Amino acid sequence: MAEPELVDVVVVGLGVGGEEVAGRLAEAGLSVVGIERDLVGGECPYWGCVPSKMMIRAANALAEAHRVNELAGSAQVRPDWAPVAKRIRAEATDTWDDKVAVDRFTGKGGRFVRGSGRLDGPNRVRVGDQVFHARYGVVLGTGTRPSVPPIDGLADTPYWTNHQAIEVEELPASLLVLGGGAIGLELAQVFARFGVRVTVIEAADRVLAVEEPEASALAADALRADGVEIHTGVKAGRVSHDGSTFTVHADGAEFTGEKLLVVTGRKAHLEELGLDTVGVDAGQRYLPVNDRMHVTDGIWAVGDLTGEGAFTHIAMYQAGIVVPDVLDHMRRTKGGPDASGTASVVGGAAGVVSAVGGAMSAGGSTAAPGSVPVADYRALPRVTFTDPEVGAVGLTEQQARERGVNVQVGYADLTSSARGWIHKTGNAGFIKLIADADQGVLVGATSAGPAGGEVLSALVVAVHAAVPISQLRHMIYAYPTFHRAIEDALRALK
Repeated sequence: MAEPELVDVVVVGLGVGGEEVAGRLAEAGLSVVGIERDLVGGECPYWGCVPSKMMIRAANALAEAHRVNELAGSAQVRPDWAPVAKRIRAEATDTWDDKVAVDRFTGKGGRFVRGSGRLDGPNRVRVGDQVFHARYGVVLGTGTRPSVPPIDGLADTPYWTNHQAIEVEELPASLLVLGGGAIGLELAQVFARFGVRVTVIEAADRVLAVEEPEASALAADALRADGVEIHTGVKAGRVSHDGSTFTVHADGAEFTGEKLLVVTGRKAHLEELGLDTVGVDAGQRYLPVNDRMHVTDGIWAVGDLTGEGAFTHIAMYQAGIVVPDVLDHMRRTKGGPDASGTASVVGGAAGVVSAVGGAMSAGGSTAAPGSVPVADYRALPRVTFTDPEVGAVGLTEQQARERGVNVQVGYADLTSSARGWIHKTGNAGFIKLIADADQGVLVGATSAGPAGGEVLSALVVAVHAAVPISQLRHMIYAYPTFHRAIEDALRALK
């Protein structure tokens, strides 16, 4: 066996977070080995956010064309999936080829290795017969894979995950969707708007169960208006496939469809990473990290496998913590200054809100000036890109009450706002604010509507910076905009 090759940093898994870390460290002059067994860039550009939003954009265009009849005359619409499938291949995925992404990384000075990397002791990573010894550390960014429930018969059927749903070139006549979370609802609405008969089956008592009940009801109503059947509180007991049709047997009922899409969550496969060789328990659903993304000495992790949310923006946010922390670790290891200057990034902002005794209270910055940033997920934004969009940040009302917050709730119906009234058809939505009455700040909010994800940005700033509610009430909100409904919701706080 050859001697381990000495490098500065090894990044295992080049999804959006791993690729960002590896590329920036290579640009800073470190010798970086990036290892990826699938496609550089991960789920997002190939089977997730990018191609799915292309699908959603196309489906929304169809919906808007149908709305012409209520607003501007008459229109006839004929859905055609071919341009959508072509765009996904040509513009988003290069037909699932990552050459551009690999060249982007190596062009920054990184070294790319195709394969499955695993830890082989402190600071060591093995890929096949190759072993790398990292002077300054290892970064894990191996992501997650679909978590398929142990339903009797399911494993023996040709079910879809998000991969097959994104890659489809010819739409089925009917589709069963097992799972009523964000991904399930987004894809269900897309396929329904292209003429597929869609049935959603959800074990929880409502779809979008992690969001506010009002968001669940809004999304369910919107999908039903598009012809989607939604069955909640239904647990699948068995799945069968006769060669042409799927049948989901659940609670005395049967649901049939030409295809079955399983979107019931995702799981980090930690058992594949060799964590036992560095004394870390691999028998967990996700890999615990501290506020600087440390797993243990010399090992960092970014992205979905940390369990902080399967979002590209979380992976990129975490990468922005890991890069200066690795550079700072290198500086301290070498005993010299940080030549890149990156490690002097100030973390956090003045007047943040910190969790104290289960409630939210005003505190200091997340890191002292001159230090590397630390993670702060209080204002984590998330958007479900259905029509209407459902954007949310921070705590839901239930979560705030469970944490002992003295909750105030403000609610405004978007259809009653000036912009909602002008918009008319397709104007369903609302603003819901969750305030800590003792602290006088927002700790959570939901923005649902035609531009719910865009309106959310103002609420993210309010939660993240702990802007006093008195100050939010004394702002000028442009008229007539959807975001002006925030002012109505502030007025309704009680």
